[in-house]
Amino acid sequence: MTELIGNPVQLKAVAGPGQPKPSPALEELYRGFEQALLVPLWTEIGDLMPFHPQSKAAPHLWRWNELLPLAERSGQLVPVGRGGERRAIALANPSLGGRPFATPTLWAAIQYLMPGEDAPEHRHTQNAFRFVVEGEGVWTVVGRDPVAMRRGDFLPQAGWNWHAHHNATDQPMAWIDGLDIPFQYGTEAQFFEFGREEIGEAERITPDRSRAERLWGHPGVRPLGVEAAGAGSPLLAYRWEHTDRALTDQLELEAEGFRGVVEPGHAAIRFTNPVTGADVLPTIRAEFHRIRSGAETAPRQETGSSVYQVFDGSGTVTVGTDQWTVTRGDLFVVPSWAPFSVRSEAGSSDSDSGALDLFRFSDAPVFEALRLDRVQVEGGNR
Repeated sequence: MTELIGNPVQLKAVAGPGQPKPSPALEELYRGFEQALLVPLWTEIGDLMPFHPQSKAAPHLWRWNELLPLAERSGQLVPVGRGGERRAIALANPSLGGRPFATPTLWAAIQYLMPGEDAPEHRHTQNAFRFVVEGEGVWTVVGRDPVAMRRGDFLPQAGWNWHAHHNATDQPMAWIDGLDIPFQYGTEAQFFEFGREEIGEAERITPDRSRAERLWGHPGVRPLGVEAAGAGSPLLAYRWEHTDRALTDQLELEAEGFRGVVEPGHAAIRFTNPVTGADVLPTIRAEFHRIRSGAETAPRQETGSSVYQVFDGSGTVTVGTDQWTVTRGDLFVVPSWAPFSVRSEAGSSDSDSGALDLFRFSDAPVFEALRLDRVQVEGGNR
């Protein structure tokens, strides 16, 4: 039996609606509860069973023009190698007690690799992805398959896959990592294992297309000579040119009077597993949203949390009572059930598409699997 230093259960009889009348006998009962490490529901119901989600996370914005210089400085001071493993700098939500968590379930970090550097091989049960807001030159090597990373590319990697990175150019590169570290940490389900000290010469090649793309990257078809293994998508790179074309086509169809957008001026796509059509990762959903200049999304509330990165353009984002003007690279958090809307103020001077482009990842697959998902848009529940 674990010996306690100080009793963590502290109860006090307080008069109030739904509470028993304070008395010496009630205080004596509460001392008995404390001694036995018991907590009565009637003292906790407002916190344990609120009328709607009360997220521990706060809405927060991180500016890309502040993150990138700090990552660049770390590139000069912090080595990459066994032990530290990655030069990854995590977003710490100000309401989560200094933990390196963007939300209670999601991790987001900026990772930085100097010219000629390798990030050593390892694997972990945490599901992960990389998203590139600018630059190129790094290849991630997943299961000994080198995969190019370029601006706008989304690169998922399901848990327990060996992976390393190498920078094949004379320029540094930064990108965003997303993982379900907080979820697996909270559920005490995580495993980690070191891999080889160095990747082989065959993995230092820099192919335009990875083996995974050559097998699984053809729209509407799947190979018959090989089965997909694991819980995540076997396609290791979702290229920006395909994402951009899909979003452009949706807005053009809207302009022609046809269906395709999720709401006026708002095109969106979800990255999916080419084998199952489900999310690319068991615990993480990834999407891309394009909002035509001048358009504004309807206020939306969802169970579960999200992290957004501005890929291109500018706009005004409202999360709960917070409002920010955002530009390329900025990252922000939308906590569970916080009202969220965005107005696009993008133009040809700050966006290649002329619209506000947003990359989003969330914990939606977890909530849907547990039947805890709920969405409210302009007063309508789903």
